[in-house]
Amino acid sequence: MSGTAKTREAGRGETYSGNPAPFVFFFALFLFFLVLTILAYPHVVAALFGAVAFVAVLFLPATVAINKEWEEAIILRFGKFQRLVGPGFFFKWPFAETFLRRDQRITTLDVSRQEVMTGDNISVSVDAVVFAKVVNTKDSIVNIQNAWNSVMKYAQTTLRDVVGDVELDELLARRDEIAAKIEQIVERETKEWGVEISSVKLQNVELPEDMKRVIARQAEAEREKRAVIIKSEGELTAAENLQNAVKKMSNRAMYLRTLSSLEDISYDQSNTIVFAIPMDMVKGEVLGLSAFAGADKAAKTVKTAQAKERET
Repeated sequence: MSGTAKTREAGRGETYSGNPAPFVFFFALFLFFLVLTILAYPHVVAALFGAVAFVAVLFLPATVAINKEWEEAIILRFGKFQRLVGPGFFFKWPFAETFLRRDQRITTLDVSRQEVMTGDNISVSVDAVVFAKVVNTKDSIVNIQNAWNSVMKYAQTTLRDVVGDVELDELLARRDEIAAKIEQIVERETKEWGVEISSVKLQNVELPEDMKRVIARQAEAEREKRAVIIKSEGELTAAENLQNAVKKMSNRAMYLRTLSSLEDISYDQSNTIVFAIPMDMVKGEVLGLSAFAGADKAAKTVKTAQAKERET
């Protein structure tokens, strides 16, 4: 950027001050011969003086030219660089001096799609856009024939070289860094052309169809991998929570939880539910019911024996 600032300061130093000498000369020439024409009338030489005055008037518009706010021009006197002129009107000598304008605004250059072989031997189609502007009008006209076409061609060559040195994964993941590298290379070369590269952007990276399918399968496998990991982590957390719950719950509480689960799933009476219950969950209840059944059976046996004795 320091070189650009120096170039602009040098351009300001060469800027034409707007000396109206050509316009004043031809206007004075017109007035002079006009006066001679009036004084010599009706002599024959008055016609000659009048013709010269008329020609001088015709040359007046040719001494003035206007640059727009975003334009800058160089003046060539007999084909040799004379001075630099900025925005606004300026004066020049007809026939002896000519001028060439240059637009100072940022110009967008579309780099056409390039078929490039990456570092891992994969063919891709890459296109880019280059934003550039002229910072030295003299160099952009004198040092290069067609500045914009040259910048675009050089950007195409640089794009192929830089993309050819990287692998596909790096190209897809580091597009901004690759674009910045292309910008640095192009700007280093175009500095002598009076052109400054504002930015370089990679627009599209087109892959072959088979490579797209491979990348899609890879992405799908990666998503499945993450899904399995997340599911296993969830199951592990659930198992830990259930283990903690089992430690805190008694046998009766576990039994009540089982009955509650049966109630939740028995709304549809058309279903047959087979529910396996570990014996240790209902061990106490089974023993109690067995003891109760045994006591009841013993009482019935005693009653029967007493009744027989009475009959006897």
